[in-house]
Amino acid sequence: MSGPRDRRENGSSAAQVPDEKLTVKEVIGDLRIAPSTFYRWRRLGKAPRSIKLPNGDVRIRRSEYDRWLAEREDAA
Repeated sequence: MSGPRDRRENGSSAAQVPDEKLTVKEVIGDLRIAPSTFYRWRRLGKAPRSIKLPNGDVRIRRSEYDRWLAEREDAA
């Protein structure tokens, strides 16, 4: 088991936080769009990169979503 002491011994003082995975529901809620819009964007390759789980659910890494939003900002 890894704890704060282990991180110090490895030379890392910052806590390692895994990249949060967002659900499609969370993303469409944040963007205020319909689910069909999000899935159309995915089909067209215009949505943020996502992870398709074995059960068919889709997740989007928080870092990828933030990067994707920043790109849209530049295009506005």
